[in-house]
Amino acid sequence: MYSFYIKKLVQPPRCISKFLLIMRITTLILIMAILQVSASSFAQKITISKKKAPLIDVLSQIRTQTGYDFIFNSTVLQDAKEVSLDVKDAELDDVLKKVFEGQPLEYEVVNKTVVVTKVTFPLLERFMDHLTAFDIRGVVLNEVGMPMEGANVKIKGTTMATNTNENGEFFLSNVDKKAVLVISFIGYETKEITVTENFYRIQLVLKSDKLEEITVNAGYYSIKDSERTGSIAKITAAEIEKQPVTNVLATMQGRLPGVNVTQTTGMPGGGFAIEIRGKNSLRFEGNDPLYIIDGVPYSSQDIGSTYTSGNIPGQNSPLNSINPNDVASIEVLKDADATAIYGSRGANGVVLITTKKGKEGKATFSANYSRGFGEVAHFMDVMKTPEYLAMRREAFANDGVTNYPANAYDVNGTWDQNRNTNWQKELIGGTANYTNVQTSVSGGNSQTQYLLSGNYSKETTVLPGDFEYIKGNGHFNLNHESENKKFKINFTGGYTIQRNNLPALDYTRTAITLVPNAPALYDAEGNLNWENNTFDNPLAQLEGTIKGQTKDLITNLLLSYDIGAGFTAKTSFGYTDLQQSQNNIQPSTIYNPAYGLGSERSVLFTNTVNRNSWIAEPQINWNHVFGKGKIDALAGVTFQQQNGDQLVNLAEGFASNSLIENPASATNHYVLNSDESVYKYQAFFGRINWNWDSKYIVNITGRRDGSSRFGPGRQYANFGAIGAAWLFSNEKFIKENLSFLSFGKIRGSYGITGNDQIGDYQYLDTYATSGNTYQGIGGLQPTRLFNPDFGWETNKKLELALETGFWNDRIFTTMAWYRNRSSSQLVGIPLPGTTGFSEIQANLDAEVQNSGFEFSLRTSNFRSTNFSWTSTFNLTWAQNKLLSFPGLEGSTYKYQYVVGQPINITKVYHYTGLNPNTGVYQFEDFNVDGKFSAVDDKQIIKNLSPQYYGGFQNQLRYRNIQLDFLFQFVKQEATNENYRMGMPGTMVNQPEGVTEHWQSTGDLGPYQSYSNSNTQKRTANSRFFQSDAAIGDASYIRLKNVSISYDVPKSWTQNILCKLSLQGQNLLTITPYKGMDPELIAEGYLPPLRVVTASLQITF
Repeated sequence: MYSFYIKKLVQPPRCISKFLLIMRITTLILIMAILQVSASSFAQKITISKKKAPLIDVLSQIRTQTGYDFIFNSTVLQDAKEVSLDVKDAELDDVLKKVFEGQPLEYEVVNKTVVVTKVTFPLLERFMDHLTAFDIRGVVLNEVGMPMEGANVKIKGTTMATNTNENGEFFLSNVDKKAVLVISFIGYETKEITVTENFYRIQLVLKSDKLEEITVNAGYYSIKDSERTGSIAKITAAEIEKQPVTNVLATMQGRLPGVNVTQTTGMPGGGFAIEIRGKNSLRFEGNDPLYIIDGVPYSSQDIGSTYTSGNIPGQNSPLNSINPNDVASIEVLKDADATAIYGSRGANGVVLITTKKGKEGKATFSANYSRGFGEVAHFMDVMKTPEYLAMRREAFANDGVTNYPANAYDVNGTWDQNRNTNWQKELIGGTANYTNVQTSVSGGNSQTQYLLSGNYSKETTVLPGDFEYIKGNGHFNLNHESENKKFKINFTGGYTIQRNNLPALDYTRTAITLVPNAPALYDAEGNLNWENNTFDNPLAQLEGTIKGQTKDLITNLLLSYDIGAGFTAKTSFGYTDLQQSQNNIQPSTIYNPAYGLGSERSVLFTNTVNRNSWIAEPQINWNHVFGKGKIDALAGVTFQQQNGDQLVNLAEGFASNSLIENPASATNHYVLNSDESVYKYQAFFGRINWNWDSKYIVNITGRRDGSSRFGPGRQYANFGAIGAAWLFSNEKFIKENLSFLSFGKIRGSYGITGNDQIGDYQYLDTYATSGNTYQGIGGLQPTRLFNPDFGWETNKKLELALETGFWNDRIFTTMAWYRNRSSSQLVGIPLPGTTGFSEIQANLDAEVQNSGFEFSLRTSNFRSTNFSWTSTFNLTWAQNKLLSFPGLEGSTYKYQYVVGQPINITKVYHYTGLNPNTGVYQFEDFNVDGKFSAVDDKQIIKNLSPQYYGGFQNQLRYRNIQLDFLFQFVKQEATNENYRMGMPGTMVNQPEGVTEHWQSTGDLGPYQSYSNSNTQKRTANSRFFQSDAAIGDASYIRLKNVSISYDVPKSWTQNILCKLSLQGQNLLTITPYKGMDPELIAEGYLPPLRVVTASLQITF
C-alpha cells in the first residue's frame, strides 16, 4: 500500500478532468479499503514532536502511526507552512486540526484516507481582497524593547521586502490581506505574522544556544549535538573567516580539545602536522587522520619530492588546495563511536571538511579583498661583533695559537673588524606580502539553490629575491529538491591551481650562524660580493629556485530518494584528480665565479606526480518512530580506488644556463625514482541508533573492510563500536529539583578501529632501478622481501564523558576521559645484514597507549542588543606510553623506545656541569667503564610530546564592532638554542648567552672554555648538544589570532552590506624558550610568521 498519491494529473478538458479525478480517488479508496489491514494493527494514539518540520514529514509520521493514507496533488503542498507540533497520545482528529491550522489547505477524512486540497475562495472574495490591499507600517524591537536597524521584513512567497531603518521602522505598500510577514535578523529567531492590521510592533527573541538546536556532521549521517553518543569537535565558517591563513588545518590551532596542530615551516605553501589524541603508531607516517571533503576521502600524503621541495623541512601539503573561505565547517571525529564507521581508516581520527552550499533567496553577490604582511616575529639573541671577536681571540689563545691562520678571515684582518651585521634581519628579516581576493554569488528558490565562488591569493617570502606562491581556486555547489520533496541532488566541485617560485634553500640557519663581521652581500657596483674569494656569499644560493605547478580537482555528487515508510536511498559519487610538476633548478651561478664552473655543472631535478581516485557509496537509511522510541538505521557499501604515479629525474650538463629548464638539452639523465601504484578498497558498513524518549540513546556502528595493501587471507577485517548516552536532564525528577540545570548528559563508547597506512605493495617482493646498465640494458635490484602474513593495525578506543549546561546553557562544560590502545604495529623488522635486506615489513607485537583528559567550557558572559561577550576555553592533558614491546632489548629499537615511556622520546647524555679545572663539559658515565658511548650512557629520557595544550577565546560585540581573540597555550619540552650549535670559539656565531663561559679555575660557566681546534673540547661539545643541557622548557602562551571588524551602517551604503576587518596571526608569544620559535622546534628552519591583514567585504 502507498502512503501518498502525488503524481501530477494530466490536464484534459475541465469536466473530464474532474470526472477522472473523482474516479481515481474512488478507485483508490476502494482498493485501499479492500487491502486495508485491521485497524487494530495501528496505533490510534499519536505522539509527535516536531519543530519547523515540512508538512509532508509530519503527514508521513501520522500515516506510520495510524495507517491512514493521504491523497493530494503534487502542487498542493508547494505553499504549505512548516509545522511545529508536540503531542503525546493524541487523537487523530485533534492532531489533524493542529497540523492544518493556519495552512492554505483543507482536508477531508474518507474511511481511512485523508484527502488534502487547496483552500479555494470565490472569485468575488479574491477580487475584494485585492481591492482591500493596504499599506502597513511597523517597528521591530529586540528582546529588551530597543529598535533594531537592518532587520529584514518581507512578504512570504513574494519578492516584496524591505529593511528597518535606524529607528527599527519599516514600511510596505499595497500588501494583500492575509499575506504573511516574515521578519528576520542575524542571531534572532525568525518570526511570521499574518497581516490583519496597518501597524505592527514586532519583538524578536534571541536564538537559543542550546544543543537541541545544533546539528553536527558525523560523516555518513548528521545528528543533533544534544543526542550524539560520540566525541565530535567542531569549528564553523564564522571562526574560520577571522583567520588570515591559507591552509585549512591552521584554522583549528588552539580551538579544539584533543586536536594538536603545529606548523612545519614558515615558507609559503608549507604544511601542518596534526595529532588527534596522540601518536598511535610507531611509524611516523602512520599517525595521519583520515580527511573527508564533502564525503570524498582525500589523500593527505605529501606531494613532491625531497629533491624538489621548496618547503624545507617538509614537502608541499595537498591540503593547500582547500580554500578556507569555502569551508562551512570542520568536524573532528575522535572516539570509537564516531570513527568506527570508517573502519581501517579511522584509527587516528577523522577530519570532515564541509564546504559552503547555496542558500534559498535572491541572488547575493559578495566580494572580499584583503592585503597584509608577514614577518619573523622573533630573532635569536646572538653575539655582536665585539663579543664574537673576543670569543675567537680567546679561543686561539687557549689553543696556544699566536699567529692567526690564513683562513681565519674574521680575526686576521682580512675582514673589517668594526663591521657588525644582523644577518637575521638581512637574510630572513624581509616582509612577506599577502593578497587575497574572494568573490561569490549564491541564491535560489525553495527547490534549487546554487553557489559559485572564486579565490585568488598570493604570498611572497621574507627572504631576499622575487619569490612567490600563487593559488587560484574555484568552487561550485548546486542543490535541487523535487516538488514532492522526495528526490534530492547535491553536486559540489572545486578546482585549484597552485604556482610557486620559491627558494631552494632555507636561510634561517645561515642567518643565525654567519659571523657578524662577514663582508657585505653586494660590492660597490651592486654585484654579489665574494670579497676576494674569502667569502661564500649566501645570496648566490638564491640563483637556485623551486618552480612548480599543482592542479587539483575534487568533485562529489550525492543523490537521495525518499522511498517512503521511513526508507531513504542515497548514493554518493566522488572523484579527485591531482597533478603536479615541479623543478629544482641549480645553475652553475650558485658557485663562486673563481671556481670557473660553467653550465656543464648545472643541475635540474624534475618531479612529476599524478594521483587520482574515485569512490562510490550506495546507502539506504531507515527511520521509524514507535511510541516514545525512535530507530535510525543505515547500511551501505564502499567501492574506492586510487591510482598514483611519480617520476623523479636528474638532468645535468647543459650547453647554456638559459636551457636549464629544458631537460632534453642536458648531457646526462638519471632516474632517481619511478613509482606507480594502485590502491583498492572495499567495505560494508552499517549503523543502528536507538533513542528512547530523548533520554536513553544507544548507537552501534560496524564496518567490514577490504584493502589491497595486505596479502591474500589478510585483506579483510571487521571493526565496530558501541556508544551510549543518558540525557539525565530530561528526567522528570531533575527538571523538578534542578531548574538551573538546562542540559546534562553522560555518554560513553568502546570500539575497535584499524589502520592500513602502510603504503602500497609492502607485502610483495619489489624491485627498483639500480642506475647501472649491462650491454645497454638497465638493471634492477631487490628492495623488499615478500611477507603476505602481516595485517591491520588495530586501535581499541574507550571514552567516558560528562556534558552539562546551566541556566539555559549560558554556561556549558564538557569533560571527557579517553584511552586508546594500538597494537599489531606495522613496522619494518630489522634483519641481519647477511640477508641482503635491512628490514622486512611485519606486524610487531607492541602496544601503544594514549590516554588523557579533555575539558571545554563555553560561557555567555553578557548578552544584549548593543553588547555581547562569550568565552570558550579548552584544555587537553595527554599521556602517551609504550605498554609492551616483546623482545625490545634484543632489537635495534632498544635505542629508540623504552617500555613504560612515550614513543616520542629522545635518549640523551646527562650533563653534570663543567670540570672546574679544565673548563670542559662533563657527563655521567652510567656504566662506569671510563669511556662514553651512546648505547651505554645515553640513559636520560626526555619526552618531546606536549604535556597539555589548549586555547582561550573571547568574542565581544558592541553595536557594529566585533572583537575576537584567541590565546593558545602549550606545555612542553624541546631542543633549545644549544642544539647543534657550533663549538664556542670556532668561526660560527653563537647565542648571546655563550659569553657566560669558563675562563679560569673555579668558574661555573655554564659554557665551556673557548677553543677553535681542541679535540677534547670538540668531543665534549658534540655530547653537550646530545645531552639534557640541550633540552629545555619550550612552553608558550601565544596570542594566536585577533580579529576586529566593523559593519558599516546600511544607511551609509545604500543597503549594501559592508564590513571592514583587521586580522592578526601569531601576534605575541610569551615563552622561556630562547630559540626562534617554540612551535617549530626543528632548529634552523623558518618559523611561523607574524601576519597582519586588512580587508574590505561587500555584499549585495
